[in-house]
Amino acid sequence: MNPHPRLPFVTSADAASARLVHLVACEDSATVLHLLGEHAAFLQGQGFSAKDGAFTLLPGDGGVGSAILCVASARANDPVVFGKLGTALPDGDWTAVLHGLDEGALESALLGFCMGAYRFSLGENKPVTTRMVVPDEAQRLVALSKAVWFGRDLINMPANLLGPRELADMAGAALVHRGASVSLVDGDDLRSAYPCLAEVGEGSERKPVVVVARWKVREGAPRVSLIGKGVCFDTGGYDLKGAAGMLRMKKDMGGAALMLAVMCAAIDLGLDVDLELRLGCVENSVSGHAMRPGDVLRTRSGKTVEIGNTDAEGRLVLCDLITEASESRPDAILDAATLTGAARVALGPDVPALFSNDDELASLILESGKTTADVMWRMPLWHGYDAWLDSKVADFGNVTSKPMAGAITAALYLRKFVPDGQKWAHIDTYAWNDGARPGRPEGGEVLGLRAILESLSRIHNNS
Repeated sequence: MNPHPRLPFVTSADAASARLVHLVACEDSATVLHLLGEHAAFLQGQGFSAKDGAFTLLPGDGGVGSAILCVASARANDPVVFGKLGTALPDGDWTAVLHGLDEGALESALLGFCMGAYRFSLGENKPVTTRMVVPDEAQRLVALSKAVWFGRDLINMPANLLGPRELADMAGAALVHRGASVSLVDGDDLRSAYPCLAEVGEGSERKPVVVVARWKVREGAPRVSLIGKGVCFDTGGYDLKGAAGMLRMKKDMGGAALMLAVMCAAIDLGLDVDLELRLGCVENSVSGHAMRPGDVLRTRSGKTVEIGNTDAEGRLVLCDLITEASESRPDAILDAATLTGAARVALGPDVPALFSNDDELASLILESGKTTADVMWRMPLWHGYDAWLDSKVADFGNVTSKPMAGAITAALYLRKFVPDGQKWAHIDTYAWNDGARPGRPEGGEVLGLRAILESLSRIHNNS
């Protein structure tokens, strides 16, 4: 029986019928040779050796009998190291056995297998045919796996099927199911509460919706506010993107998908932290109602912003949400967004950029990323660039005319809405795998999920 039918897992009750996949520290060549047995000479003649990432199938009665994956012990906490299991293992049930690796490597291996086995399709649903046996007590593994698949599904969903309302409804359903309180704000209420965000959505017939959710565990628990950019499709507005730049813009709600997946997993894991979640679900389109370059918008904070580029809309969505989150003075605010191409130029697709006004919070997130092999890289909120956002007709602009430091100036814009003394961190993510790699199928990705969850756990432990 599979208690989680979509995930490629089975319970330990089925272990008797499962074949073994041996996960071996590649430094332990003697164990590798022992497992290869009588096939060692043949496989070595075919180029197999006990190096990091080496994988082979071994024959058994009637076909494949077992499998071996060699892993460098120093990397055994990284799920993607085991990601090829999701595509390389033949049909059937499998039990993972560790050799020379720490016990914690089992969770990494099972999560990596699940990450690699993920597929997104709106066609015929095919049953899971390759499954991994999981321990009876696998709450953390299942919660992480469900969160990864849920977040990826949302990002991969075509924009015609996932507009602002659909994203908000799916978020609400997932959170209400877990017992969170959820409000969906739209129409005149949204225009009043989030005037800048509302302007971003004016160009689309699919009007914006803001999700506000709360999960309270106990009095006195640390309280963290999560914020996600949920631009379900971004044409760029009047500063229209080119065809190539627009092709993947269904993923521009990746920050919202990430933070929604984080909150769902945090509740499933029973983390002892009070959470708030705000998702700005909106579409940036072109019409006679769309905002224009040169417009001046008023934000929830009362500050005004001159629109220098309509394609810098994500920060306009986030600023009102940051203002509202700050009003209750949580212990920390974390926002995530597919905000700038400049962050990708600097760090590539795999490493989200982290900005923070608090060294302790930044260190917590960075260390959590190292622990979970879900790394981020801190970039500076360099005060020398603040003046680049100056405007002659508003309090400031949403972009700078200088062709550099785009990720920094975007973060500096957001910082203008964070009150003094409020701990805040901003994650500029890509939310996408450009091509398939072990554990990382092409398509949507929830970069930072494990790091943020570990950070929330440590905020609890430090409270």
